[in-house]
Amino acid sequence: MNAPLSNFARSGRRGRRPVQPRLLRSPSVNRYAQRECAWLRRIYAHLALLFCFAARADLFVSPTGSDANPGSKAKPFATLEHARDTVRDLKRAGKVHKAGLTVWLRGGDFLRTNALELTAADSGTLNGPVVWRAYGNERVRLLGGRALKGFQPVSDAAVLARLDEAARGYVRQIDLRALGITNYGEMKSRGFSRPTTPAHCELFFAGRPMTLARWPNEGAWAKLAGFPAGSGKGDDFGSEIGDLPGGFLYSGERPRRWRDTSDLWVHGFWAWDWANSYERVTMLDLDRHFIKTAPPHGLYGFRAGQRFYYLNLLEELDQPGEWFLERRTGMLYFWPPAEPVGRDSVEPISERSEASNTSVSSTAHNPDASSPRAPSPSRSKVGSTEARPTAETILSLLDQPLIKLTDTSHVIVRGLVLEATRGSGIEISGGAGNRIMGCLLRNIGNLGVTINGGTNHGVVSCDVFETGDGGVSLSGGDRQTLTPGGHFVENCHFQRQGRWSRCYVPAVGMNGVGLRASHNLIHDHPHCAILFTGNDHLIEFNDIHHIALETGDVGAIYTGRDYSFRGNRIRHNYIHETGGVGMGSVGVYMDDCVSGTEVFGNVFHKVHLAMFIGGGRDHRVENNLFVDCDPAVDADGRGLDPSPVWRDMVDTYMRRQLAEVPSALYRERYPALKTLDACYGPPGGPAVVGAAFKGVPPEATSLRETSASANGWSSAGMASPRCSRYGTTS
Repeated sequence: MNAPLSNFARSGRRGRRPVQPRLLRSPSVNRYAQRECAWLRRIYAHLALLFCFAARADLFVSPTGSDANPGSKAKPFATLEHARDTVRDLKRAGKVHKAGLTVWLRGGDFLRTNALELTAADSGTLNGPVVWRAYGNERVRLLGGRALKGFQPVSDAAVLARLDEAARGYVRQIDLRALGITNYGEMKSRGFSRPTTPAHCELFFAGRPMTLARWPNEGAWAKLAGFPAGSGKGDDFGSEIGDLPGGFLYSGERPRRWRDTSDLWVHGFWAWDWANSYERVTMLDLDRHFIKTAPPHGLYGFRAGQRFYYLNLLEELDQPGEWFLERRTGMLYFWPPAEPVGRDSVEPISERSEASNTSVSSTAHNPDASSPRAPSPSRSKVGSTEARPTAETILSLLDQPLIKLTDTSHVIVRGLVLEATRGSGIEISGGAGNRIMGCLLRNIGNLGVTINGGTNHGVVSCDVFETGDGGVSLSGGDRQTLTPGGHFVENCHFQRQGRWSRCYVPAVGMNGVGLRASHNLIHDHPHCAILFTGNDHLIEFNDIHHIALETGDVGAIYTGRDYSFRGNRIRHNYIHETGGVGMGSVGVYMDDCVSGTEVFGNVFHKVHLAMFIGGGRDHRVENNLFVDCDPAVDADGRGLDPSPVWRDMVDTYMRRQLAEVPSALYRERYPALKTLDACYGPPGGPAVVGAAFKGVPPEATSLRETSASANGWSSAGMASPRCSRYGTTS
C-alpha cells in the first residue's frame, strides 16, 4: 500500500472499552428441534471424522520428531519442509484423498531461519484443500527469533558510567556473540514516503515489544527549535519550513550527556502530524544545537515546534522496558519490566525457579495488558541485583516472512502462532482461495499478512497484535476491467499496529477492486484503522475505537485523491472514542475530492469530526447516527480553490488519474462520472484547459435520514456560504 498512499497530498483540515463485533444471528428454531439437530450433527461429525482418518493420508510434524520417521501421529516428521515435500510426493503419486489432506503440527516451537515456501506444487483443490494446522488444542508456534537466557548484571565500569545512576542496579546484559548471534539487521529510515523494509532486530519480553532506549521517554516529545537561516522554503500553504538537507535546530543541553552518537537516530513528525519518519543523524553540533540527517531525504521539511525524539542511546536506558544493543561488541543491555506484561512477570530469583523460564502467554487472552514502561517500587527486590528476566525474552532474527505462498491455491493455515520475524508474518502472492484462519500473529517487524494478486484469499478470525507496519494488506482485482479480487478480512482483532511506520500503515489496507473488511475489532492505532484505494470495496460491521492516538488530520476509515475511486460502501460500522493531535481526527474521511462513496447506517460516538467530505462529489451519506461528535458532518470545496496546491491537484493530478482508467467502462458502471465533462471536457475532447478550467465543484452529495445529537451538524453548517458556494447537497 505504501506506493500509492505516499502520493496523497493532504489537506489543511483540522479526543474506552471494546465491544467485540458479532456476526448476525440466524433465525431461531424450535428448541427441541434444535437439540435433535445438534445431536444428529454430532453423530455425523464423528462419522465424517472417522471416515477422513480412515481414508486420508494425513501427516504429522513435531519439533521433537525426526525426518527419518514416516510422518505418522506416533512417529512424526521434524521439519515443515519435509512435510511439504512429502505432500508433493503424495500428489504426484495420486495418493491424496479427494477431500484433501491435513498436515497436523504438534505443540511446541518451530524455530525458523527461513520462510516456509509453498508454491503451485503445494496447492489443494476447491473441495480438497491442503491444511496446515495445530493439532487439537496444542500451542504451535513458528518463531522467527531466539529466546535469550543468561542475562547478567553489568560489570564493565565504563558502561556503568554511561548509564544513569538510577538505572545501574537494574540493567542486565547478555553477550549475543557468545550465543552465536551476529546478524542484527540494519536500522533503516522508515515512515511516510519510505519503502517497506525488514526491521532491525527487536527485543520482546513476555509477548510485548520493548522500547529502544530513547529521550524523552515514551509519551513525551522534544520540539524542533527551528532551522538554519537560509534553508527555509514554502510549505504550499503559506508557511515556511526548513529544507531537509539543511538540517534542524534543537533546544536544551541533553545531548551533551551522550558519549557515543555514532549510531544516533531521530524520529519525528517533522512538518505535519500525519507524516513521520526515522532518520539517522550524521552531524550533531553541540555548540550550534544543530542536527543533520542522512540522505536520501524524505518529503516536506522541518517545521519549528513539531514533535521528535532521539533513540538508540545507551545513556538513555533509564526505565523498565528499555534496551540497547552495542552492535560493535554484540552486547545487549536491558532493563526488564517490573510489572507483568500479559501473564508473565519479573520476579526475584528466590521467589521463582529457573524451571518456569519457558512459557509465554498469548496477548490474545489479555490484549489490554498493562504497559511495561512504569517501574513498580512496591514489589520487593524486583530490579535489584538479584533480579533478572524470568519471562520469555526473544530477539527477532528472521528477515523473511514466516510463511510464503506463491501461486498457491486452496491452502489453509489454521490455529498457529506466528511470532518474532523482522519481516511479515505471512505473504501470499497469486493463486486462489487460500485461507489464514484462527492464527495469532504478533511481534512482527512489518505486516501481519500481505495478499498481493490472486483471487478470493481470506484472513478469518485471527488476532494481529504488535506489528511494525500494518496489520493485513489486501491488493487484488483489476481496475482496468473492474474485475473484483474477492479478498477479505473477517472477524479479526487488530491492536497496536504501526510500531515503527506510524502513518498510513492501517490495520486493514485495501487496494484494487472488490475487496471486503467486515466484523473486525480495531483499536490502539497511532493513525488510521482502514485505508482503501480503488473501487467496489465493502467495509461493514467493524468496531473501531482509540485510533489516531499519535497523529492528526486522519480518518478512522480513509481514502482520497481520485475521482475514479467509486462504488465503495461503508456501512453499519461503529466508530467511537477516537484520538487525534493538532487538527484532530475524522470518523470517515473522504479526502482530496475522492467521490462516489456510500456511507450508510454507521454509528459515530465521541468522534472529533464524524464525516468529512474534502471537495468530493456524488457521495451518499444516509441513515447514520452521530452522538457527541464535533461536528457531525463537514465539507469543503477545495476543487474550486484557485490556490496553486489545490488547482494543480484537480487540474493535473486528478485529470491524469481519470485518463488512466477506461473511460467507457467507468462511465457505464458509474454514470455520475459523466458530470465531470462540464469541468474537464468529454473524453474525446476538446479538453477544458488553461484559463478556461475553473475547477471542479463538490456537487450531488446526498445527506438523508441522518440523526445528530449534542454538537449538531457542522462547525459552519451545511448551508453555510463556505459550503454552499461550491455546489449543492440534497
